[in-house]
Amino acid sequence: MATKLYVGNLSYSTDNEGLQRLFSEYGALVSASVIVDRQTGTSKGFGFVEFEDDSCAKKAVSVLNGREVDGRRIRVSEARERPDRQ
Repeated sequence: MATKLYVGNLSYSTDNEGLQRLFSEYGALVSASVIVDRQTGTSKGFGFVEFEDDSCAKKAVSVLNGREVDGRRIRVSEARERPDRQ
């Protein structure tokens, strides 16, 4: 079952490819995306990575959470479902 991770405090220069490169060391990815502002197209400083395998996701969290990447200490945790907006 796929596991989705939240990646926060990303450098604004980190792009989808950089995020994918960083996390693919720990296992096969379903997706990796940096969230961007719709109007400006600039990074919002966070993103999501989805692993095919739960154990790979857990390993990535344990190794990468708090690690410095592109000059910033990133936060990595299991993503939580977003509540429905009304």
